[in-house]
Amino acid sequence: MKKIAFLFPGQGSQYPGMGNDFFNAFPIAKETYQQADEILGVCLSKIVFEGPVETLTQTKNSQTAIFVTSIAILRTLQQQFPEIQPALCSGLSLGEYTALCASNRLDFESTLLLVRERARLMNEACEKTPGTMAAVLGLDAQGIQSAVKGLEGVWVANYNASGQTVISGTKEGIDAAAAILKERGAKRVLPLTVHGAFHSGLMQSAQEGLAPSIENAPIQESRIAFVMNVPGGLVKTLPEIKRNLICQVTQSVCWEQGIEAMKAFGIDLYLEIGCGKTLAGLNKKIGTPSPTFSIDKTADLDELARHLELLTKV
Repeated sequence: MKKIAFLFPGQGSQYPGMGNDFFNAFPIAKETYQQADEILGVCLSKIVFEGPVETLTQTKNSQTAIFVTSIAILRTLQQQFPEIQPALCSGLSLGEYTALCASNRLDFESTLLLVRERARLMNEACEKTPGTMAAVLGLDAQGIQSAVKGLEGVWVANYNASGQTVISGTKEGIDAAAAILKERGAKRVLPLTVHGAFHSGLMQSAQEGLAPSIENAPIQESRIAFVMNVPGGLVKTLPEIKRNLICQVTQSVCWEQGIEAMKAFGIDLYLEIGCGKTLAGLNKKIGTPSPTFSIDKTADLDELARHLELLTKV
C-alpha cells in the first residue's frame, strides 16, 4: 500500500443526519455513537441525527458531534479495509483532535472528554466576547496580512488555500477589514455562519482554560506522522504536540502549509474521513498532485474500493 494520509474535518462541516447511514448499516459505527452517549451522559446521537441545525451548530455540540462522527466513519473504514493504514494523520482545527486519536496518540474516551472541554470553553468565550469570521477570496495571504495589520480586533484565522484565507475578530473589526480588503483587491469578503471568532485573540480565555487539560492528557508516542495546524508542518515530540494544541485555540490554522508538508512527505492518497468534502475542495485549490477521496456516506466505501483497486495497479 502506498503512503496514505488521513484527514479530518473541523467545525462548520456539521449537518443534521451526518453519519446516520453508517449508524444504521454498521454495528461498529452504532457502538461508537452509543459509547459517546454513555461517556458524555447525554444523547449526543439524537442531536447529530435529528438536529435541529441551530442546536447542532452550537460550539458545545458541534465539536463533539463532528469528532464522534469522524471516529465512527474511521472505525468502519478500518473494519472494512484492514489493509489501509495511515502513514500520516492531520485535521483542520477541531479535526486535529480526531487525528490525535486516529494516530493512536490518545484513546477515544480521553480525546472525547478533551474535545468536550475545548468545546465548552470555546462556547463560553463566544458568549462572553461575541465575534465573527469572514472568508477573503481573491487576495493573497501577504496582502491580507498587510491590510489587517494594525486593525483592532482582527486576526488572520485560517490559511486554507491560495486565494482563500479566513479572518476572525469582532464584528466591528471584521466590517472595517472588509472595506479595506476590497479596496486592496479582494474579490469577495464572505461572512461565515459561525458561533464566534475562532483562532483569534478573543479565544484567549478558552486557551488558558484548556491548557491544564491538554498538559495532563495521556498523549503517547506514535509511528504515524502528525502534521499540525501550528506550525503548519510535521511535529514529532510530545511537548511540541501539547504546546501546539494549546496555541491553536488563538493562533492561525496553517492548513495550506501543512498540505505542502504532506506533499513533501510523499503522500500518494489523501482520505478525508468525516462529514462533508471541504478538505478535498481545499486540496484541489492547493493543487495536490495525489488524489483526495472523501468518505462521508456509506456509498463512498464502494467507490473507495474501486479507487484502491485502480491505485494498486499504478
